[in-house]
Amino acid sequence: MLPLPSAVLPGTVVTVSLGTDAAKSAVEAAGRGDGRVVLTAPGAGDIGVIARVPQSGQLPNGEKAAIVQAEHRARMVAVHASERGPDHAEIELLADGRPSPRVDAAARELRVVLEEIARLRQSRRLPEILRSIAEPGALADAVTAWAEADDDRRAEVLRTVEVEQRVGLVSEWAKQHLAELQVTAQIRADVTEGVDKQQRDYLLRQQLAAIRKELGEGDDDVVGEYRTRLDALREHLPEKTAAFVAKEIERLERMSQQSPEHSWVRTWLDRLFELPWATRTPDQLELQGARAQLDADHYGLDDVKDRIVEFLAVRKLRADRGVTDGDSRAAGTVMTLVGPPGVGKTSLGESIAKAMGRNFVRVALGGVRDEAEIRGHRRTYVGAQPGRIVRALTEAGSMNPVVLLDEVDKLSPGGWGGDPTAALLEVLDPAQNHTFRDHYLEVELDLSQVVFIATANVADTIPAPLLDRMDLIRLDGYTEDEKVFIAQRYLLPRQLQRAGLQPDEVLLADDAVRTTISGYTREAGVRSLERELGKLARKVAAKVATAAAVPPVIVGAADVREWLGRQKVDDSVPERTNVPGIATGLAVTGMGGDVLFIETTAFELAQDGEPTLTLTGQLGDVMKESAHLALSYVRSHAAELGVDPATMAKRVHVHVPAGAVPKDGPSAGVTMVTALVSLLTGKLVKPNVGMTGEITLQGKVLPIGGVKQKVLAAHRAGLTEVVLPKRNGPDLEDVPEHVRAQMTFHLADTYADVLAAAFP
Repeated sequence: MLPLPSAVLPGTVVTVSLGTDAAKSAVEAAGRGDGRVVLTAPGAGDIGVIARVPQSGQLPNGEKAAIVQAEHRARMVAVHASERGPDHAEIELLADGRPSPRVDAAARELRVVLEEIARLRQSRRLPEILRSIAEPGALADAVTAWAEADDDRRAEVLRTVEVEQRVGLVSEWAKQHLAELQVTAQIRADVTEGVDKQQRDYLLRQQLAAIRKELGEGDDDVVGEYRTRLDALREHLPEKTAAFVAKEIERLERMSQQSPEHSWVRTWLDRLFELPWATRTPDQLELQGARAQLDADHYGLDDVKDRIVEFLAVRKLRADRGVTDGDSRAAGTVMTLVGPPGVGKTSLGESIAKAMGRNFVRVALGGVRDEAEIRGHRRTYVGAQPGRIVRALTEAGSMNPVVLLDEVDKLSPGGWGGDPTAALLEVLDPAQNHTFRDHYLEVELDLSQVVFIATANVADTIPAPLLDRMDLIRLDGYTEDEKVFIAQRYLLPRQLQRAGLQPDEVLLADDAVRTTISGYTREAGVRSLERELGKLARKVAAKVATAAAVPPVIVGAADVREWLGRQKVDDSVPERTNVPGIATGLAVTGMGGDVLFIETTAFELAQDGEPTLTLTGQLGDVMKESAHLALSYVRSHAAELGVDPATMAKRVHVHVPAGAVPKDGPSAGVTMVTALVSLLTGKLVKPNVGMTGEITLQGKVLPIGGVKQKVLAAHRAGLTEVVLPKRNGPDLEDVPEHVRAQMTFHLADTYADVLAAAFP
């Protein structure tokens, strides 16, 4: 007995390694006898194969091996184990016998399948097997060996003694393999056919182009389509524009397709016809409905709403009275919404479009530094395209949309690519934009029907020529009462919907909203407030989803810390001003109004030293000049201010905290003077007083801007008194009445008035 790791089928010749003692002793024992062995393998059961060992020796690598010729199947009747030599078996020879008609039929079917497999695989060995082997059983064995079947299949064929079953088994496998080959061949044929079709189409197109070139016909189908589209738009296009487009179509007709300019002209025509020349949406001139729409979307902002209603009222009167002359320029100047982040500038533009019944499109201008972004590129450039204004009209789908020019204060002026702010001058000037010319289209566009709305955080960075064409409407932020209303009506329902909660599943008390505003946000708008409400909604949703809380969840003022954690904002004005030399100022930044602390200190001079002034806090040139001016004023008016001249002979250090934040502006003069007076006299400034205003060398207090934003910032910080320049008194009308009622205002004409209000 010669055990092998895998089955060997009758009719095959294999080389067997003699690396094991059992295999070596079995071959040696066969050599001493008649040269026959019984080949056994796992999975074959009691069925083995009678084989001869004609030759044994060494392989080139030095390993001993023997050539084994498998001949017939045999069933092992008994096995005699030996401790010293190889095992022996008593066997019963199994012959296939004469085939029956059923076996012959199955064998013929198998031959047909194998012939097709040989054709698809282009095999040379398989046709030889079919010609040389006639017996069905031997054919099944030989095909299994040829196919290099795995161990399990060879063992299954070996133990299938019945010829009919063996042929049927191999035939089933052959049919499965034939199906796989046919699918593979079909896929290969489809791919080849597709490649051939592409080559054929390419050749035909080249021939067609050559024939058209010889006939001088040009690109008739495309040209005809362009002419049809032009005829459909003639009544909506200006006469000059229609003539220019017709001329370009004629150029395209005479142009060769191989010319680089051919694709330029086609792309230009496609871009031009994409514009909605024939589409204009009718305005909704029902004023009460427009105002109701604006009120439903935004709370407050009466100046903006009044401006929109005025615009619609003018158009309504002109339409009712049949006034058509200059109708395209009836819009007036461009509205520009200026205010800190989170007050609703961007979302207000969409509400305006909804109230007017117009399409809306937003153009983001932040970071744009190339004039071509506004006016477009010359179409001879590679990758040229129209500017953002033309693309906005295409995106809006009408020639009279509401276009929101977002973040116009963040344009990058100048540079190698031209000045985009200068390119906006023609766009935003109602007296010029009815003949706006894009560099790419090179035709005049009437933009006077477009309602442009610009937004900006600060107006200081907008160039003066561009600012001159704008109607500034300031959104200076919300009071605490307005924030409570906005939170309950707009922000909380939106955040509950995003969190998957129903409106009645969370009941948030007004006191809880006030606690959130005062303890977790310090802003002019409501963006941070909405984030905190979103955090609250998500935490409630987590509790409800895990059954840790049962709706409705009631959140009171005392529960806010439990849901939102520790407070993020602390009113530290009294603590910051409890020593001499510190005064509280008011400033306007890009984020709205803010409270600014001016700190001063003084120390003895070094030997033979001169009095000097040290400034820290990353101050701009204007604030540095204000500090020098303040010190000069205090030194020259020491007696009036109650300052001992002896204390002036010291080095003075002025610091504005938050040194990582750049600070500049012309409104810190009175605050710096007050801080120096407090330092040199040892008197404390009132902790509840904030001040703003510039001062001259003679002590006059000059007016400043941003009064409403500064007063609201003082109110948010808990200050109750504000010192303002006298000439800013009329600006207090912009401050909400209930804020004015809670605060005391001191209008200062000279610094003597500031001195009286700042110190007890």
